[in-house]
Amino acid sequence: MSSSNQPASTSFKAPDSSCLQLDEQGRLRHFLTTESLSKEILTEIMDVAESFSSVGNQAVKKVPVLRGKTIVNLFFENSTRTRTTFELAAKRLSADVINLNIATSAAAKGESILDTIRNLEAMQADMFVVRHSDSGAYVHDQAC
Repeated sequence: MSSSNQPASTSFKAPDSSCLQLDEQGRLRHFLTTESLSKEILTEIMDVAESFSSVGNQAVKKVPVLRGKTIVNLFFENSTRTRTTFELAAKRLSADVINLNIATSAAAKGESILDTIRNLEAMQADMFVVRHSDSGAYVHDQAC
């Protein structure tokens, strides 16, 4: 291929994730991006978040909303503040939290994000928080 004067395309357009984020009734199933969400859903998310804002000021900083649920944090890039924020929030909602060390997981040997999540789902994990340098990486592994 001959070189051209056109710059290489570095912009990435993620596929429409609305088919993954919403269930058949239009309720939020996965929170991947705000782009395809309606104003009503975004307002509901903010209202629920606001209702929990005082938990950190209580003597006992826990509520039983996620008691009995397991959340797995999958951070494919280094992060201290974000991972800790998600872990702390989940624990304050009484969830059990697993922070998967990607460097020592099968992902380090080339396992896809989807395969990693499916294996953890088979172990009955309830929720996943995924941070990846390729925004929308999980969406790319999914078919609508």
